[in-house]
This record gives sequence, structure tokens and C-alpha cells, in this order.
Amino acid sequence: MNATLLAVALSLVSAGAYAAAAVAQSRLAGRTDPSTGVLRLLGRAAWWSAVGLNAGGALLHVAALNFGPLTLVQPLGALTLVVAVPLGARAAGRRVGRTEWRGTALTLLGLGALLLTAGGSAPHETLSLPEALGVGAATMAVVAGLGRPGARPGLRHAAASGITSGVASALTQTLTVAVTDHSGGPLFSWRLLTVALLVSAFAMGGLLLSQTAYRGGLGAPLAVVTLANPVAAAAIGLALLGERLQGGPVSLVLALLGTAAAVRGVVLLSRAQARNTDPAAPPEAPVPGDQVPPRVVIGSPRRADTAPPAGVPEPLPAHASG
Repeated sequence: MNATLLAVALSLVSAGAYAAAAVAQSRLAGRTDPSTGVLRLLGRAAWWSAVGLNAGGALLHVAALNFGPLTLVQPLGALTLVVAVPLGARAAGRRVGRTEWRGTALTLLGLGALLLTAGGSAPHETLSLPEALGVGAATMAVVAGLGRPGARPGLRHAAASGITSGVASALTQTLTVAVTDHSGGPLFSWRLLTVALLVSAFAMGGLLLSQTAYRGGLGAPLAVVTLANPVAAAAIGLALLGERLQGGPVSLVLALLGTAAAVRGVVLLSRAQARNTDPAAPPEAPVPGDQVPPRVVIGSPRRADTAPPAGVPEPLPAHASG
């Protein structure tokens, strides 16, 4: 098996682990009071099961990054949302709806177009210490801005979670390439130690931010995480790691079309999941005409002692004579 196929296979299994972790986190968030602190979560077995699934997905993701570039591995992370659809439906005791199937098909179609444009060679470039520190500082500034009080905190925390996770993946690739390719310098250095600390901080931060984002439900926050993650990682790969899209202008058009299809699919999935699985989603408005109008009875109330027996029709009122 060549490096590209191995990277794809590892990414698929990683997406499954991440999807199971997202469903577990969403169910835990729905049963947890918003004021519950991190220390209280550490005492719950459900939290540690979600952490274990995330850790397994992260290890598989790291292995995939060793065999494929960011522009190839990160888009496959969108499959997390696709896998989470049947898992979330099963956890909620329902069937997958038509809108969800449409969203799944569009997401897979868009991912296929993106994978055709991604570079297929194994990564060789790594971030220097100033570049890693600059990426870390910029990420913390963005996360601080998204974490400020305001409207839609769930979606903003989801965007911050996706960005931190994507940056952690980009920094992880520097570690994996440096460890497997000793020509880039010594195995233990201040650069690699700093990058390892940044990876740990951003990975844990992304996990905690996603837990906060899922308090309002799984659908829309997971869709935002799924989109923000590959965008952040691919931006670093294209700007700092020398990664390129292959195929020229035609490939760029195909990438744009694939992106549009994937975004549309993610939007459909997020809407369907927000309607079907989110406990905070408002109920659908009743359709006009479905409500039965109340019967209006005009007349004075009848005394209990003069009421007709059960089963006997009530006589019609007599008209007043002039």
C-alpha cells in the first residue's frame, strides 16, 4: 500500500473515532449543567470515554499526517460529520432522514473533488521555531476573540475548537516529520519541545471548547468544527509548509466546486441534526389548517339538575314569539 492510500485509510478510521467521541460529548453535555466545571467532568466515566475516543482518533490522525500532506488528510476530517449522522440517529432512537442522506451525499461528493486536487506526496517541510511561535500567538489571539461574550456562543466556541484542532494537526505534522526524518536537525531540541507543548495545549483546548460548544446540541457546532479544522490546517500547509494543489487552473476550479458541494452538504447535515437531535432545538411550527377550531356554544349555562340524561339528544331552543 502506497503512502497516499495508507493516509486515506488511517484518516477514515480516525474520522470514525472522532465521530463516536462527538456523539458521546454531545450526550454528556446535554446531561451536564452549564455551570459544571472541568474538575467535575474529570470524575465522570462518560467524559473519559470521550477523551479515549478522541485520543484514539488523534493517534490515527497523527499517523495519517506522517504519510500524507495536510491538504489531503484534513479534508477527510469532514467525514466525522458524515459518520456522526447514523451514530447520532441511533443514539436518539430514530432513522436517518432524507435531508441527512442528501447532506451526506453532497459532502462525500465535495470531498472526492477536493481529494483529486490535493498533493499526493508525503510531507517533508517543517515549521521553524519563529513560525511555530507565530502560529501559536495568532491562534491564541483568534481564540480569545471568539471566546468573548456575545451572541451564538456555541458556534463561536465551535469555530475556536476547529481552529485550535487544525493548528494542532499542522504542528503535529512538524513533529512527525522531524522524528521520522533526522536530516532536519537533532531529535530533541528547543524547537520540537516548544512545538510539542503547543500541540498539547491546542489539542486539549480544542477538546474543552468542543465540549462547551455541544451544550446547545451536536448538529451546527459539529458542522462548524468540521469546516474550521481543515481550513486552518490547509492555510498553514499552503502558506508555510510548501504544499500546493496539483492540476493547475482546472484543479482550482474543481477544488472550488468541491468546496461548495461540501459546504452545502455540511449545512444540510447541520440543519437536520439541529432539528432531530438537539435538545434545545425549537419544535416545528404547526401547519396552518392542522389545528381544529374550538366549538363555540352560544347560550346560557344549564343547571346541573335540569341536564338531560346521558344518551338523550338535547332539545332545540324555542324561538321567542312576538
